[in-house]
Amino acid sequence: MASPIHPLSDRVVAVREAVKTTTSSGIYLPDSAKEKSTLAVVVAVGPDVKGVKTDDKIIYKEYSTTELTIDKTEYLVIKEEDILATIK
Repeated sequence: MASPIHPLSDRVVAVREAVKTTTSSGIYLPDSAKEKSTLAVVVAVGPDVKGVKTDDKIIYKEYSTTELTIDKTEYLVIKEEDILATIK
């Protein structure tokens, strides 16, 4: 997925992964019971980012993002220092 946002310096643009709509036992979760996911897939990186690359799955600090919606896609802009880990 190409990003319409081109991050500067140590910023990363990511798209949040979808939250599960059912529990492991099959119980449906209404929107009010769902937590926002802190997992995302990186779609663009700034020139000073060293630790992650495009298509990496990341875990980030929950309240450290800037959220933008462009063409019905929600993008997150995250500072590299607010990324906690990558997932393989």
